[in-house]
Amino acid sequence: MNFNKSILALLFACTLFVGCKESENKKPGTEIAADAEGKKNPNAKPKKIAAANLQTANFAVEGMTCAIGCAKTIQEDLTQLEGVQEATVNFETKQAKVTFDKTIQSPEKLTKVVEAAADGKTYKVKDMKS
Repeated sequence: MNFNKSILALLFACTLFVGCKESENKKPGTEIAADAEGKKNPNAKPKKIAAANLQTANFAVEGMTCAIGCAKTIQEDLTQLEGVQEATVNFETKQAKVTFDKTIQSPEKLTKVVEAAADGKTYKVKDMKS
């Protein structure tokens, strides 16, 4: 009986470990700039966004099941896009806020990135406001 409990506890711990991986913390201002295709380029400098081109999108993200594996992954995917100044995804409220250059990105492109994260079927964007 004790052996069965130990095995179950071990399986539970392994499931949590594999399902919610924590990656390194990003500090503001340490983003890697992207090239024209949106791919990260460690040698490029992040571009400054003119205040006139800044736009903010707020939207709900459905399908998140944990803060580290889901919300953080979506946030990192959005932050790495060219033209994105800041992205925050709150697991508790299921809300995302993205500040971006409207000449490079659009709410439609942001929606595609969020919905393509993971397996492409898990996350859905709702109530996009920009």
